[in-house]
Amino acid sequence: MKKIIFAITISISFFACKNETKQNQVLTDTNVDLIQEDVSKYTPSNDDFALKIEQAHNKEVFVNKDAVSFDIAIQFGGKERLNGRMTLKTDSSHGLIELTDGNKMFINGDKLFVSPGLADNKGVRFDAFTWSYFALFPFKLGDDGTQWSNAQSRDWNKTSYDTKKLSFKAGSGDTPDDWYVIYKDQKNNLLTAASYIVTFGKTLEKAESDPHVISYDDYVSVDNVLFAKDWKFWGWSEKDGFGSDQIGAAQLSNISFVTTDENTFKVLNDFVEITK
Repeated sequence: MKKIIFAITISISFFACKNETKQNQVLTDTNVDLIQEDVSKYTPSNDDFALKIEQAHNKEVFVNKDAVSFDIAIQFGGKERLNGRMTLKTDSSHGLIELTDGNKMFINGDKLFVSPGLADNKGVRFDAFTWSYFALFPFKLGDDGTQWSNAQSRDWNKTSYDTKKLSFKAGSGDTPDDWYVIYKDQKNNLLTAASYIVTFGKTLEKAESDPHVISYDDYVSVDNVLFAKDWKFWGWSEKDGFGSDQIGAAQLSNISFVTTDENTFKVLNDFVEITK
């Protein structure tokens, strides 16, 4: 949490005037008085469901950190989808994804720059923004453009969860037609799962015909902020919920908060911008 420290002694001369205005304010440093004021970047979500998840994951601590870094390995259909290390600003303004094969991706707002070796990869923009979003999901639920509806209880693995649908206002990000159904643990309010559709490169109708769900497990505390180290992906439907077959998985490790500088997210000259 940022500390602002004032070390000043104030000598003020008052001159009589009709409206008692302060004039001729003089500042000196002959003595040192310390006054500490806490300034937090945290703005609580307006939705109570989202707020409970934020508090359970300690979003207030998270957003007052500079950046978080972690190793991540993702597999789908028995094949590796992504393997590397992510460094993400906690305000989501910038990101660096360093793959184990030496390629890199730089996120700058809604812009993406990649190594020449990734320039022809049609899924690289999806990989950069989707997996980083899933990693920070518990801290994104109150973002501008989010809107909530359809609260209900749903069962999974013989356990009931509070759920609510998350959608987005027009113009929010690359894929504002995406939506999620968020599962919240009724006991500890942690994010348990999120069903989702992927409209990137698809029509909404096509995306809604094949929704998936990501489940979060094996939570670890880093500076009292909770991160899920184990992700699993499943099929999902509005009627039946989770499918029986797991279709993918991801593992996070070596999670830590880090401090970045002007060189951390500096795009190299030969990097290629990937547009929508």
